[in-house]
Amino acid sequence: MDRASAIERIAKLRELIDTYRYEYHVLDKSTISDDALDSLKKELTDLESEHPDLIVPNSPTQRVAGEPLEGFEKVTHPGRMLSLTDVFGEEDFRDWKERLDGALGMPYAGEFYCDLKMDGLAVELRYEHGFLVQASTRGNGEVGEDVTQNARTVEAVPLALRGTDHPAVLSVRGEVYLTKKEFARLNKDAEKAGEKTHANPRNLAAGTIRQLDPSVTADRRLSFFAYGTVGTDGAYGNGFPTHATEYASLRRWGIPTNPNGVVAKDIAEVLRFHKKWFTRRDKEDYEFDGIVVSVNDNVAYRRAGVVGKAPRGAVAFKFPARQTQTIVEDIQVQVGRTGVLTPVAHLRPVNIGGTTVTRATLHNMDEIERLGVQRGDTVIVGRAGDVIPDVIKVLPELRPDDAKAFRMPTTCPVCDKPVEKDPDKVAYRCVNRDCPARRRQDIYHFISRGALDIDGIGPKIIDQLMDAGLVQDAASLFTLKTDDLMNLEGFAEVSSQNVVNAIHERMTIALHRFIYGLGIPNVGEETARTLAEHFHTFDMLKGATPEDLKHLPDVGPIVARSIEEWFDKPYHKELLKKFDQVGLEITAERVHRGKLSGKTVVVTGTLQDMGRDEAKEAIRRAGGKSSGSVSKETDLVVVGENPGGAKFDAAKKQGITMIDEDAFLRLVK
Repeated sequence: MDRASAIERIAKLRELIDTYRYEYHVLDKSTISDDALDSLKKELTDLESEHPDLIVPNSPTQRVAGEPLEGFEKVTHPGRMLSLTDVFGEEDFRDWKERLDGALGMPYAGEFYCDLKMDGLAVELRYEHGFLVQASTRGNGEVGEDVTQNARTVEAVPLALRGTDHPAVLSVRGEVYLTKKEFARLNKDAEKAGEKTHANPRNLAAGTIRQLDPSVTADRRLSFFAYGTVGTDGAYGNGFPTHATEYASLRRWGIPTNPNGVVAKDIAEVLRFHKKWFTRRDKEDYEFDGIVVSVNDNVAYRRAGVVGKAPRGAVAFKFPARQTQTIVEDIQVQVGRTGVLTPVAHLRPVNIGGTTVTRATLHNMDEIERLGVQRGDTVIVGRAGDVIPDVIKVLPELRPDDAKAFRMPTTCPVCDKPVEKDPDKVAYRCVNRDCPARRRQDIYHFISRGALDIDGIGPKIIDQLMDAGLVQDAASLFTLKTDDLMNLEGFAEVSSQNVVNAIHERMTIALHRFIYGLGIPNVGEETARTLAEHFHTFDMLKGATPEDLKHLPDVGPIVARSIEEWFDKPYHKELLKKFDQVGLEITAERVHRGKLSGKTVVVTGTLQDMGRDEAKEAIRRAGGKSSGSVSKETDLVVVGENPGGAKFDAAKKQGITMIDEDAFLRLVK
């Protein structure tokens, strides 16, 4: 073929292939078979190979671009990529609407845009003069990673925009996802190759878009739906009057949006849309776990503002937790650090929301009796908040003849010592203070974040140390030497020295951390703080009488008795002697004074500038007390991103002052 003919043929092939891409990904129409489309791409590839000077960056053949990368460059987004507040159920959704009305200063009576909440990974595409120049992950919202080479391999992402009426610079945000069909194919291929299969489409999609080798990304055939745009100044909506017109323009320019999105004129239509897609969620070839409801009027959306990391003008209206049925093959008990026996259902493996579930807690005997669960029963299992496996219901109609009722053992399954029922609670407890399970759990607790917080040491290392006989209790951690660890699997000289150094860096510990680390029943982090601030030294606490204790905030008669009993036990007296012998220094507690002195503060939701533990510490430094629940003693509630409905509602009902993160930071700084 001569050059002139090649130029003409190449142009026509590119246009035709792009048309088919547009029809399939944007219009949801399949007008040509995959094999036929592949043959067109093959012809284009061959022609471009013969005339390499005719290759352009936006050619369909250039989707796999460049060599494998050594790492990803950082990309600053033009405006923060926000996340959405989750709501569960109609009541939560109506509460969000009330908060929206409050933010706008009047009831919002306009339309909503309803879209499916895709279970994928958020990315941002940047087009300049109609050509894709950059793609980046969400990252921390402000800064993401440059994944342009990988995004170019996604067929649904246009390398060049259609038409001529698009902005000179266009930033498009959307969700990269993997279809169920493609997910099944990849897992089947992994099985054939003897490789580990993938847990769920979302995790695989997230890992795929961040592959350093774009050819791997290309092989996994990701898909993409856009959900919005931002201007060069970071403004949401990029000047479009409504979310619906924004979607229409994106589709006209060749960028796919979810075809199932609709405009809802009122809340009733939103609720119908939610119900419809909850019943149809398994019929689509992609995962989604709810719907996104946005104020359709972009001006009102921007006026509603942002709280924390979430816009007030949109919300993720989640579906109820996924549930399925399986069989309880056994019920066994595990022993916790306080000796409490917890029954656990061992299940026939079942997949719930992309995760294989084999166990679910049954909590206690009261819960077992309430459910009426027996070994061999068929049960409904769900995941609370799509995370924690939970037995929801027993189906007694399917109970087999050989089903066996569960009885709490009379002796501990670990040490074979007697088990007693706690007279004040529904719990059964191993009475052997030297039970290996209890002592092991005690050390796990002692090194935990709220206690010693030893860097780089977790339960796995503690298990190795105890199995080797190097550690018998928490105090013996401080006697370890580098040579002791070098005989353990996975340890060399440097790693052994790192562990020993990390332990010895905690030879000085704050009083409240030490009290919490002892694992005294009923003494959590806040109570440990109260005790430390009242008694100032550990010797003063040791000498306290029940009368001294029970009138303190967060203590009372039950906690006072727990503390007294803990100090009276010979094993604990011996443990405290060992701490003295190894030279552990417990520093006196200092009482802070500040703008929150004497005030009880509750934080609900996620703060942008600090984690939950940092927020608690900031409250204490300002003289306040941090609490996990709203009560009549609460003075102030800090509202972050995705606030808990119960706390928010309780504070509102009781008229407790609520402030946002910015106001909170001004108080504690």
